[in-house]
Amino acid sequence: MKLKSLIAGLIGGAVMAAAATVSLAETTMEKIVRTGEMTIAVQTQGPPVSFIDKNGERTGLAIELAQMMADDMGVKLVVQDYDWKGLIPALTSGKADFIAADMTPTAQRSMQIMFTEPVFFAETVAFTKEGSDYTKWQDLNSADVSLAATQASSYAAAARKFLPDAELKEFSGGTAQAVQAVMSGRATAGVTDKATLSGFQSSIEGIVLLDGELNKEPLGFAVRPDSVHLLNSLDNYMRLIRIDGRLDEKIAYWWNSTDWEADHK
Repeated sequence: MKLKSLIAGLIGGAVMAAAATVSLAETTMEKIVRTGEMTIAVQTQGPPVSFIDKNGERTGLAIELAQMMADDMGVKLVVQDYDWKGLIPALTSGKADFIAADMTPTAQRSMQIMFTEPVFFAETVAFTKEGSDYTKWQDLNSADVSLAATQASSYAAAARKFLPDAELKEFSGGTAQAVQAVMSGRATAGVTDKATLSGFQSSIEGIVLLDGELNKEPLGFAVRPDSVHLLNSLDNYMRLIRIDGRLDEKIAYWWNSTDWEADHK
Protein backbone atom coordinates (compact mmCIF):
# COMPACT_ATOMS: atom_id res chain seq x y z
CA MET A 1 0.00 0.00 0.00
CA LYS A 2 2.80 2.33 0.92
CA LEU A 3 4.60 1.40 -2.33
CA LYS A 4 1.50 2.24 -4.38
CA SER A 5 1.16 5.56 -2.59
CA LEU A 6 4.83 6.32 -3.19
CA ILE A 7 4.55 5.50 -6.92
CA ALA A 8 1.38 7.59 -7.21
CA GLY A 9 3.11 10.47 -5.49
CA LEU A 10 6.12 10.24 -7.77
CA ILE A 11 3.94 10.15 -10.88
CA GLY A 12 1.88 13.07 -9.63
CA GLY A 13 5.02 15.05 -8.89
CA ALA A 14 6.43 14.32 -12.33
CA VAL A 15 3.22 15.48 -14.00
CA MET A 16 3.19 18.69 -11.97
CA ALA A 17 6.87 19.32 -12.76
CA ALA A 18 6.23 18.80 -16.45
CA ALA A 19 3.25 21.16 -16.34
CA ALA A 20 5.36 23.75 -14.57
CA THR A 21 8.11 23.40 -17.19
CA VAL A 22 5.60 23.93 -19.99
CA SER A 23 4.06 26.94 -18.30
CA LEU A 24 7.49 28.48 -17.77
CA ALA A 25 8.68 27.81 -21.35
CA GLU A 26 10.05 30.97 -22.93
CA THR A 27 8.11 32.32 -25.89
CA THR A 28 9.86 33.49 -29.04
CA MET A 29 9.04 37.12 -28.25
CA GLU A 30 10.34 36.71 -24.69
CA LYS A 31 13.57 35.32 -26.12
CA ILE A 32 13.88 38.33 -28.44
CA VAL A 33 13.36 40.70 -25.51
CA ARG A 34 15.84 38.83 -23.31
CA THR A 35 18.62 38.59 -25.90
CA GLY A 36 17.95 41.89 -27.66
CA GLU A 37 18.20 40.07 -31.00
CA MET A 38 15.63 39.07 -33.62
CA THR A 39 16.82 36.35 -36.02
CA ILE A 40 15.28 35.95 -39.46
CA ALA A 41 15.72 33.28 -42.14
CA VAL A 42 15.99 34.65 -45.69
CA GLN A 43 16.60 33.19 -49.13
CA THR A 44 20.27 33.30 -50.07
CA GLN A 45 19.85 34.98 -53.44
CA GLY A 46 16.36 36.24 -54.21
CA PRO A 47 16.26 39.82 -55.52
CA PRO A 48 14.35 42.00 -54.99
CA VAL A 49 13.26 40.39 -51.70
CA SER A 50 16.64 39.38 -50.27
CA PHE A 51 20.09 39.55 -51.89
CA ILE A 52 23.67 40.83 -51.65
CA ASP A 53 23.97 44.10 -53.55
CA LYS A 54 26.90 45.62 -55.47
CA ASN A 55 28.32 47.01 -52.23
CA GLY A 56 28.38 43.58 -50.62
CA GLU A 57 25.47 44.40 -48.31
CA ARG A 58 22.39 42.31 -47.64
CA THR A 59 19.27 44.20 -48.75
CA GLY A 60 15.85 43.79 -50.37
CA LEU A 61 12.19 44.23 -49.52
CA ALA A 62 12.03 41.61 -46.76
CA ILE A 63 15.33 42.76 -45.27
CA GLU A 64 14.26 46.40 -45.08
CA LEU A 65 10.87 45.55 -43.55
CA ALA A 66 12.49 43.30 -40.91
CA GLN A 67 15.20 45.90 -40.20
CA MET A 68 12.57 48.62 -39.82
CA MET A 69 10.66 46.50 -37.30
CA ALA A 70 13.83 45.61 -35.38
CA ASP A 71 14.82 49.28 -35.20
CA ASP A 72 11.38 50.28 -33.91
CA MET A 73 11.52 47.45 -31.36
CA GLY A 74 15.01 48.48 -30.28
CA VAL A 75 16.63 45.10 -30.99
CA LYS A 76 19.41 43.87 -33.27
CA LEU A 77 18.45 42.13 -36.51
CA VAL A 78 20.36 38.90 -37.21
CA VAL A 79 20.07 37.57 -40.79
CA GLN A 80 20.61 33.92 -41.70
CA ASP A 81 20.85 32.81 -45.35
CA TYR A 82 19.30 29.59 -46.66
CA ASP A 83 18.29 28.00 -49.95
CA TRP A 84 14.55 28.18 -50.42
CA LYS A 85 14.00 24.58 -49.32
CA GLY A 86 15.96 25.27 -46.12
CA LEU A 87 13.78 28.13 -44.85
CA ILE A 88 11.05 26.09 -43.15
CA PRO A 89 13.48 23.60 -41.52
CA ALA A 90 15.49 26.56 -40.19
CA LEU A 91 12.36 27.98 -38.60
CA THR A 92 10.93 24.77 -37.17
CA SER A 93 14.31 23.76 -35.71
CA GLY A 94 14.52 27.04 -33.81
CA LYS A 95 17.47 28.47 -35.73
CA ALA A 96 15.39 31.50 -36.75
CA ASP A 97 12.55 33.41 -35.09
CA PHE A 98 10.64 33.88 -38.33
CA ILE A 99 10.93 33.55 -42.10
CA ALA A 100 11.20 36.87 -43.96
CA ALA A 101 10.58 35.87 -47.57
CA ASP A 102 8.05 36.00 -50.36
CA MET A 103 6.36 32.80 -49.19
CA THR A 104 2.85 31.72 -50.17
CA PRO A 105 0.68 30.39 -47.30
CA THR A 106 -0.20 27.08 -48.95
CA ALA A 107 -2.29 24.45 -47.17
CA GLN A 108 0.69 22.10 -46.80
CA ARG A 109 3.00 24.78 -45.40
CA SER A 110 0.30 25.88 -42.97
CA MET A 111 0.38 22.39 -41.47
CA GLN A 112 3.91 23.14 -40.24
CA ILE A 113 4.05 26.89 -39.67
CA MET A 114 1.81 29.95 -39.17
CA PHE A 115 1.66 32.82 -41.65
CA THR A 116 1.13 36.51 -41.18
CA GLU A 117 -1.59 38.34 -43.03
CA PRO A 118 -0.52 39.02 -46.65
CA VAL A 119 2.23 41.62 -46.78
CA PHE A 120 2.26 41.91 -50.58
CA PHE A 121 1.06 39.96 -53.63
CA ALA A 122 2.73 38.24 -56.59
CA GLU A 123 1.62 37.45 -60.14
CA THR A 124 2.97 34.07 -61.26
CA VAL A 125 4.18 34.26 -64.87
CA ALA A 126 6.11 32.21 -67.42
CA PHE A 127 9.11 33.24 -69.49
CA THR A 128 11.22 31.89 -72.32
CA LYS A 129 14.35 32.71 -74.26
CA GLU A 130 14.10 35.11 -77.17
CA GLY A 131 13.46 33.32 -80.44
CA SER A 132 11.01 30.71 -79.14
CA ASP A 133 7.63 30.10 -80.78
CA TYR A 134 5.69 30.53 -77.53
CA THR A 135 3.60 33.66 -76.96
CA LYS A 136 1.40 32.85 -73.90
CA TRP A 137 1.90 30.62 -70.89
CA GLN A 138 -0.82 28.19 -72.03
CA ASP A 139 1.39 27.28 -75.02
CA LEU A 140 3.79 25.55 -72.63
CA ASN A 141 1.41 22.74 -71.65
CA SER A 142 3.05 20.10 -73.79
CA ALA A 143 5.09 16.97 -73.17
CA ASP A 144 8.01 18.34 -75.21
CA VAL A 145 8.33 21.39 -72.93
CA SER A 146 10.57 21.49 -69.83
CA LEU A 147 9.86 24.10 -67.15
CA ALA A 148 12.37 25.54 -64.68
CA ALA A 149 11.20 26.71 -61.23
CA THR A 150 12.53 27.18 -57.71
CA GLN A 151 12.57 23.91 -55.79
CA ALA A 152 9.65 23.42 -53.36
CA SER A 153 8.20 26.80 -54.33
CA SER A 154 4.67 27.92 -55.16
CA TYR A 155 5.97 28.54 -58.69
CA ALA A 156 6.71 24.83 -59.04
CA ALA A 157 3.27 24.04 -57.62
CA ALA A 158 1.64 26.40 -60.12
CA ALA A 159 3.54 24.74 -62.96
CA ARG A 160 2.29 21.32 -61.87
CA LYS A 161 -1.28 22.57 -61.55
CA PHE A 162 -1.65 24.70 -64.66
CA LEU A 163 0.89 23.03 -66.98
CA PRO A 164 0.60 19.35 -66.04
CA ASP A 165 1.74 17.98 -69.41
CA ALA A 166 5.12 19.76 -69.30
CA GLU A 167 8.22 18.35 -67.58
CA LEU A 168 9.07 20.24 -64.39
CA LYS A 169 12.70 20.84 -63.40
CA GLU A 170 13.22 22.26 -59.90
CA PHE A 171 16.32 24.22 -58.86
CA SER A 172 17.45 24.93 -55.29
CA GLY A 173 19.16 28.23 -56.15
CA GLY A 174 15.96 30.20 -56.70
CA THR A 175 14.88 32.11 -59.80
CA ALA A 176 18.50 32.87 -60.71
CA GLN A 177 19.16 29.20 -61.50
CA ALA A 178 15.82 28.87 -63.29
CA VAL A 179 16.76 31.79 -65.54
CA GLN A 180 20.18 30.27 -66.18
CA ALA A 181 18.56 26.98 -67.15
CA VAL A 182 16.28 28.68 -69.68
CA MET A 183 18.98 30.91 -71.16
CA SER A 184 21.42 27.98 -71.50
CA GLY A 185 18.83 25.76 -73.15
CA ARG A 186 18.53 23.27 -70.27
CA ALA A 187 14.85 24.21 -69.95
CA THR A 188 12.31 25.44 -72.48
CA ALA A 189 10.75 27.99 -70.17
CA GLY A 190 10.60 29.10 -66.56
CA VAL A 191 7.97 30.02 -63.97
CA THR A 192 8.41 32.73 -61.33
CA ASP A 193 6.74 35.97 -60.19
CA LYS A 194 6.52 39.05 -62.38
CA ALA A 195 8.44 41.37 -60.04
CA THR A 196 11.42 39.04 -59.70
CA LEU A 197 11.51 38.39 -63.43
CA SER A 198 11.54 42.11 -64.26
CA GLY A 199 14.78 42.44 -62.32
CA PHE A 200 16.44 39.73 -64.43
CA GLN A 201 15.05 41.18 -67.66
CA SER A 202 16.76 44.49 -67.02
CA SER A 203 20.17 42.84 -66.59
CA ILE A 204 19.99 39.86 -68.98
CA GLU A 205 19.11 40.30 -72.63
CA GLY A 206 16.84 37.82 -74.36
CA ILE A 207 14.36 36.99 -71.58
CA VAL A 208 10.80 37.08 -72.92
CA LEU A 209 7.77 37.39 -70.65
CA LEU A 210 4.87 35.33 -71.99
CA ASP A 211 1.34 36.74 -72.04
CA GLY A 212 -1.00 36.15 -69.11
CA GLU A 213 -0.70 35.14 -65.47
CA LEU A 214 -0.91 31.61 -64.13
CA ASN A 215 -2.29 32.91 -60.83
CA LYS A 216 -1.98 35.66 -58.22
CA GLU A 217 -0.79 34.80 -54.73
CA PRO A 218 -0.67 36.45 -51.30
CA LEU A 219 2.81 36.54 -49.79
CA GLY A 220 3.78 36.86 -46.15
CA PHE A 221 6.21 36.02 -43.38
CA ALA A 222 5.97 32.92 -41.19
CA VAL A 223 6.53 31.83 -37.58
CA ARG A 224 6.43 28.60 -35.58
CA PRO A 225 2.98 27.53 -34.30
CA ASP A 226 4.02 28.35 -30.71
CA SER A 227 5.02 31.94 -31.58
CA VAL A 228 1.58 33.54 -31.32
CA HIS A 229 2.84 36.73 -29.64
CA LEU A 230 5.40 37.26 -32.41
CA LEU A 231 2.79 36.53 -35.09
CA ASN A 232 0.43 39.14 -33.63
CA SER A 233 3.30 41.62 -33.38
CA LEU A 234 4.22 41.10 -37.05
CA ASP A 235 0.61 41.55 -38.18
CA ASN A 236 0.18 44.65 -36.03
CA TYR A 237 3.43 46.13 -37.29
CA MET A 238 2.49 45.62 -40.95
CA ARG A 239 -0.84 47.33 -40.28
CA LEU A 240 0.97 50.21 -38.61
CA ILE A 241 3.41 50.85 -41.45
CA ARG A 242 0.68 50.35 -44.03
CA ILE A 243 -1.32 53.14 -42.40
CA ASP A 244 1.65 55.53 -42.12
CA GLY A 245 2.68 54.83 -45.72
CA ARG A 246 6.05 53.16 -45.11
CA LEU A 247 4.91 49.73 -46.33
CA ASP A 248 3.49 51.05 -49.60
CA GLU A 249 6.70 53.03 -50.13
CA LYS A 250 8.88 49.93 -49.75
CA ILE A 251 6.62 47.80 -51.97
CA ALA A 252 6.53 50.49 -54.68
CA TYR A 253 10.33 50.72 -54.69
CA TRP A 254 11.27 47.05 -54.38
CA TRP A 255 8.35 45.06 -55.77
CA ASN A 256 6.38 47.14 -58.27
CA SER A 257 9.31 48.80 -60.06
CA THR A 258 12.96 48.31 -60.97
CA ASP A 259 14.05 51.60 -59.38
CA TRP A 260 16.11 49.65 -56.84
CA GLU A 261 18.47 48.38 -59.53
CA ALA A 262 20.20 51.74 -60.02
CA ASP A 263 21.09 51.79 -56.33
CA HIS A 264 21.94 48.15 -55.72
CA LYS A 265 22.95 46.31 -58.92
